[in-house]
Amino acid sequence: MNIFGIINSGSKGKWDTSFLISHFSFLILLFLSLASFAQQEQRKYDAFFLEAVCEQEKGNADAAFDLFRHCLEIDSTRSEAYYYLAKYYMSLKKRDVALSYWQKAAEAEPANTTYIETLANAYIKMRDYKKGVEMLERLYALQHDRDELLGYLTQLYEQNEDYDNAIRTLSQLETLEGKSERLSFAKSSLYTRKGDKKAAIKEMKLLADQYPNDNNYRCLYANTLYLNGQQKKALALYDKILKAEPDNRNVQMAMLAHYNQQHDSVNVASMIERLLDNRNATTEDRISIMRQVVAESEASGGDSTRVLQLFRRIMDGPRGDADVALLWATYMNLKKMPSDSISTVLERVLRLTPDNASARLQLVSYAWQAQNRDRVIELCREARQYNPDEMAFYYYQGIACYQKGDLDDALNAFQNGIGVITQESDPAIVSDFYAVMGDILHQKGMEQEAYAAYDSCLQWKDDNMGCLNNYAYYLSVNGEQLDKAEQMSYRTIKAEPKNATYLDTYAWILFMQQRYSEAKIYIDQTLACDSDTSAVLLEHAGDIYYHVGNIDEAVAYWQQALEKAGGSTELTSERLQVLTRKIKLRKYLKE
Repeated sequence: MNIFGIINSGSKGKWDTSFLISHFSFLILLFLSLASFAQQEQRKYDAFFLEAVCEQEKGNADAAFDLFRHCLEIDSTRSEAYYYLAKYYMSLKKRDVALSYWQKAAEAEPANTTYIETLANAYIKMRDYKKGVEMLERLYALQHDRDELLGYLTQLYEQNEDYDNAIRTLSQLETLEGKSERLSFAKSSLYTRKGDKKAAIKEMKLLADQYPNDNNYRCLYANTLYLNGQQKKALALYDKILKAEPDNRNVQMAMLAHYNQQHDSVNVASMIERLLDNRNATTEDRISIMRQVVAESEASGGDSTRVLQLFRRIMDGPRGDADVALLWATYMNLKKMPSDSISTVLERVLRLTPDNASARLQLVSYAWQAQNRDRVIELCREARQYNPDEMAFYYYQGIACYQKGDLDDALNAFQNGIGVITQESDPAIVSDFYAVMGDILHQKGMEQEAYAAYDSCLQWKDDNMGCLNNYAYYLSVNGEQLDKAEQMSYRTIKAEPKNATYLDTYAWILFMQQRYSEAKIYIDQTLACDSDTSAVLLEHAGDIYYHVGNIDEAVAYWQQALEKAGGSTELTSERLQVLTRKIKLRKYLKE
C-alpha cells in the first residue's frame, strides 16, 4: 500500500490523522538517523584520512598505505584516498591499479584539475596518447589561462599525426598570443607534412604580408615556396632580398643549401666565404659551416689546404673567436699535425678566453708529452686564477713539481687541490692525489701523515696498486703492521704477477715476517721478471739468500748491489757502508 492509500484508509472516508502523524514521525526519525550515521562515517573517514597524511609526512609509508585503504572501506565514493593510493600502487609497479584509482578520483571530482592533470600524465607515460589528449582538452576547458597546455596538445596531436587537430590547437594559441614567426612556421610545417602545399605557402605569405619590411619573414616565405616545389619563385625572391640586403644571413644560408643540393661547387665555395665574412652570421653558423667543410674535405680525400685556409681567414678577421679556434685545433688534431702548431692555435684561444679550461688542459698535455715541466707548472698556476675549482690543474702542477724534486711546492699544490674535491670528482684522480701526497710526505719523513694520505687514497679507490705497494713497503721498512702490509702487497702481485717492483715488496715483507723460504720464492720471481735490477733489489736478494743458508750466493748478490750502486745515489752512504761490511764479514747486518 502506498502512502496515499494509507492516508485515505480511515473509516467512512475520513482521514486518520493520528496514523499519518505517527508515520511521518517515523520517516523523520529515520532520515535524521541516517543523516547522523552519514555524518559519523564522514567524521570517521576524515579522521583516518588526516592520520594517513600525517604518517605519510613522517615517512611511514606502510602505515599511511593501510590507513588510506581503510578510508576507502569507510567511504568508497570519496576521491582523496584513491588519489593518494594510486601513487603508492605506482611505486609498487602496479600501474593498472594506479591508473584505475586515478580514474576513480577524477570521476568522483570531475572539476578537480589536479586529478585530471595527473591522469593525463599517467596516460601519456603509458603511451595512451588518445586518452592523454582527452584529459588535456578537458583540463584546458577548466583552465583557459594555461596556454602551455595548448603546446602540449599540439605535440601530442603531431606525434599521432593528427595534423588537423594540431593546426586547430595552434590556431587557438595564435588567437591568444597573436600571429608570430614561431606559430606560423609551425602551422606551415604541419600543412607541409599533411601534404597541403597551398595552405603551407599561404600561412607563411600571411606572415610575410603582415611584416612587409622585414626581409627575414620574406625569407621564411621563400623557404616555404622552395620546400613545397616552387623553387623558381623562391630563388627569385631570394635574389630580390639579397639586392636589398646583401648581408642577409638567412638568405645566404638558404642559398648555400640550394647550391649544395645542386652540387654547384663554385657557388658553394663563394657562398661559404660570404657567410664566414658576414657580420650578421653567428658563431654557431661559422662552426656549422666549417664542420660541413671538414666533412666534405674528409669525404673527398682529406686535403687540409682549403680547410686550414678558411680557418685562418676567420681567425685573422674580425669574426674570429675562441669557439672557432677550438674547432681549428680539433681539426689539426684530427690531421695529426705537429703539437707545436696546434699549441699556437690553443694559445690564441687562451688569449681570447683565459678561463677556457679545455684549451689549457690540452696545452698542459702537450707540455707534459714534451717533458717541459716548467711550462706545465706555469700553465697550471695561471689556470688556478681562472679555474680555481678544476682539480686537474692542481694534480698536474703537483706531479710536475714532484718530478722536479720540489717537494714543498708539490705538496702545496696537492693540499690546495684537496679543497676542490667533491663527491662528483673522478675517484681515480682523487686517489692518485692522495697517493702522491703520501709519497711526498714519506720522503719528508712525515710517516704518520703519509699513512693517513694513503688511507684516504684507498678510500677513493681501494685497488690503487701503486699506493698499495708503496704503503705496504714503507710499513715493512719501518717494521710496522706487517700483517696489514702483507695483505696489501699480496693484492698487488695477484693483480700484476710479473711486476718486479710488486714482487720485490712482497718478498721483503715475507722476509720481515721471518718467512724466509717463501721470501726466496718471490725474490727469485722478482729477479726473473726484472730486466734492469736495482741495487736495492739485489741487496734484498742477498739478505734473503743469507737467511735460507745460501751464504755464497748472498755475498754474490751483495757484491752486485755494491757495483750497481757505485756512482749513483740509489743507496745512502750509510747503506753503502753497511753493504760493504756485509760483504767483508760474509754476514747479514741490520742497518
